[in-house]
Amino acid sequence: MNALATTPVVLSTTSVYPESTASAFEVASSLGYDGIELMIGIDPVAVDIDAVEKLRDYHEMPVTSIHAPCLLVTQRVWGSDHWERLVRSAEAAKRLGATVVVVHPPFRWQSSYAGNFVEGVRALTEDTGILFCIENMYPWRTPAGELKAYSPHWDPTDFDHDHLTLDLSHASTARMSSVDYVRSWGDRLRHIHLTDGTGSFKDEHLIPGHGDQQAAEVLRLAGENGFDGQVVLEINSRSAGSRANREAQLAEALDFARTHLGQRVEQPS
Repeated sequence: MNALATTPVVLSTTSVYPESTASAFEVASSLGYDGIELMIGIDPVAVDIDAVEKLRDYHEMPVTSIHAPCLLVTQRVWGSDHWERLVRSAEAAKRLGATVVVVHPPFRWQSSYAGNFVEGVRALTEDTGILFCIENMYPWRTPAGELKAYSPHWDPTDFDHDHLTLDLSHASTARMSSVDYVRSWGDRLRHIHLTDGTGSFKDEHLIPGHGDQQAAEVLRLAGENGFDGQVVLEINSRSAGSRANREAQLAEALDFARTHLGQRVEQPS
């Protein structure tokens, strides 16, 4: 049996932006996704765990992972203490039945947080039973050159993290190879943001297969390595222009994932 045949294929709530978290549950349910990754802070509903719980139950769509509020625009969500935000993310995960919290590396100006980041994240995983999976980021490029935005680095490969999230769009923006990440990370790869990019300085989040990251090969190699985590479609659909076009894009992304995970059932002719 294909090792990836039972891998959950999940929709990130960011994939329907500028529509709402509520819309993500509706779309995921109608298209047949296996669950939701909740981006904390994308809209007011996303920080209201009571409301998210109701959406989960109404649409019968499980929340399988939480993305902690690590973006510049969510820096004040759930307070200013970085560790408290991670604790609250774990609490939300437990309440909603999720097993993973995705975390970005600290920003350079978060020096005290960055100083014991590896140890602190490991302790949170041990204390809560929730996997805190550190996500690969990318250098910020400016006309004056590269800006050091993350500390100690945007690439978690060479640091002693137990659990990692691979984002294919971030790898493309960094001009790295997601296939190489899969090979070098081994069993530290626990979570995948399946998307794509063309090496632009912009973080594109294209439909997988529309860029340079060999998304199908990423899934194949992950399966060979015994990957048993979640595959999350994190797509930028802002230019879709309508719900129908957005659903078509997210249906294409889902079909790509299912096909290359060996989950697509061929209909008899």
